Amino acid sequence: MPLPSGRLVRGRGLRYPMPSGPLPTFGVYLLGEPPPDFGWESRWVRWADFRLPDDPAYLRSVLFEALDRTRRGRAELACGGGCGRTGTALACLAILDGVPASDAVDYVRAYYHPRAVETAAQRRFVRKFTSATR
Repeated sequence: MPLPSGRLVRGRGLRYPMPSGPLPTFGVYLLGEPPPDFGWESRWVRWADFRLPDDPAYLRSVLFEALDRTRRGRAELACGGGCGRTGTALACLAILDGVPASDAVDYVRAYYHPRAVETAAQRRFVRKFTSATR
């Protein structure tokens, strides 16, 4: 998904085969249980399906790290299906890169997946997310 800055980040669902193209150099995995080792550096954000992250402050710090990593490598964000949690995190990442919070869900649906950010609670989470620094 292109960010306003021109940097790219990949969103995906872990239930599906690895997409073609270069492998990421950094991953953020939004899951209820720890992810397997993929062979690249990663962070696990504890986040149950259809819910919100257990630790929003940790999510914020990991998203800042992912945004920074897109300057020099390939980053991906992923959950089980690739829509709800991944879409929510991508919307928050877009906010950190300059998209207004009020437009972030529409941005991710336009550039990533039309059903991204699945629940009302996830949409509220994105609207309240701020681009304020760490």
